[in-house]
Amino acid sequence: MNIKKLSNIDPKISIALENVTISYGKFIAVRNIYCKIPKGKVTALIGPSGCGKSTVLRSINRMNDLIENCSLKGRILFEGTDLYHPNIDPVEVRRRIGMVFQQPNPFPKSIYENIAFGARINGYVGDMDELVEKSLKQAAVWDECKDKLKESGYSLSGGQQQRLCIARTIATQPEIILMDEPCSALDPISTLKIEETMHNLKKRFTILIVTHNMQQALRVSDFTAFFNAEKEAGGDGGKVGYLVEFNTTKKIFNSPLQKATKEYIGGKFG
Repeated sequence: MNIKKLSNIDPKISIALENVTISYGKFIAVRNIYCKIPKGKVTALIGPSGCGKSTVLRSINRMNDLIENCSLKGRILFEGTDLYHPNIDPVEVRRRIGMVFQQPNPFPKSIYENIAFGARINGYVGDMDELVEKSLKQAAVWDECKDKLKESGYSLSGGQQQRLCIARTIATQPEIILMDEPCSALDPISTLKIEETMHNLKKRFTILIVTHNMQQALRVSDFTAFFNAEKEAGGDGGKVGYLVEFNTTKKIFNSPLQKATKEYIGGKFG
């Protein structure tokens, strides 16, 4: 990214959302989001369905650009660089800020090529065997894959496929990993393995995860952002998402400042 960074940037902050409003055509999905995501931590985005968690997550690596009529106002800064500056290449943004989706989505290629393909097209010129092994180890799936690297990625179980997708993301050497409900389609054992993987990955990456699972947010995250949605006065009946509260996960779950946060954590709605 060749855009000059802003001055007075906090080196502990990875992503800063400044008055971000995201719309789909005339429908406002989320409004006036201010949030600073700490570097080298796991941040969970929680809240009821329809409050804009995934919309906010996808905006951070410009995946929403692929949705017709989606627009963003405000700024999203990545270590001081405005990700929506006209001179910024969205493809480069997605390389630096990788994403793992809700459903495991391996490429229709071998396990080895699932890792090597993305790295190769992004210009990696090092030892590919070493990169494949390192990425699979970081995603805690090497032991299950090492003897069948030439087999299809689809030959793996659902949980293994998701960790393969995490390894594929790691292989492009991003700085941030976004995860959109990465465990919602997985069994409890696979979920715990993904969570253990996240604990290890945060030593090297900043991680943001959208989850509906309160216990998962409590287990894996250092910080939590609670989103909610409300009807706009005079609107067309649709709900607009907004950020209610952002704090350490411990404070959000044990001593939230907002009544709505306390009620959501306590299971009164959602």
